[in-house]
Amino acid sequence: MLSDFGYVLLFIVTGAIFVGIALFAARLIRPDRPNETKLMTYECGEIPFGNARVQFNNRFYIIGLMFLIFEVEILLLFPWAVVFKEIGWFAFAAMFVFVFLIFIGFIYELGKGQLTWDVPKPKIPEYIEGIGVVDGDYREKQKRKKQTEMSV
Repeated sequence: MLSDFGYVLLFIVTGAIFVGIALFAARLIRPDRPNETKLMTYECGEIPFGNARVQFNNRFYIIGLMFLIFEVEILLLFPWAVVFKEIGWFAFAAMFVFVFLIFIGFIYELGKGQLTWDVPKPKIPEYIEGIGVVDGDYREKQKRKKQTEMSV
């Protein structure tokens, strides 16, 4: 007699075998006639141009990673909340430490500015002949100074 987990395992194995048989049968039945047009990159009917390897902003990965972390937290909190009355205060303390550490990590990322989408460009100092190294606002300050002198 199978236990409850045995039925689940049997269901998964049967499903995997069915998918394998369907894929194998499709490979045997389908025609295989590749040509140059079929092997081209498809871009919604447009003629492809440029490189398909575009570098994404790192913030996409940070946001995705934060999503995964909080999803795992929810997955671990749900069973704990269901049996909270039976497991006692030690489990409450352990879960509190877990949530607190995740919260500290979130505050750290927020403080480092990793969750802000629009980040100003860093001001790069430049070298001007006869003046030396100046900060990025030097030319803007000079323009303002000339405008105020002209208006006086």
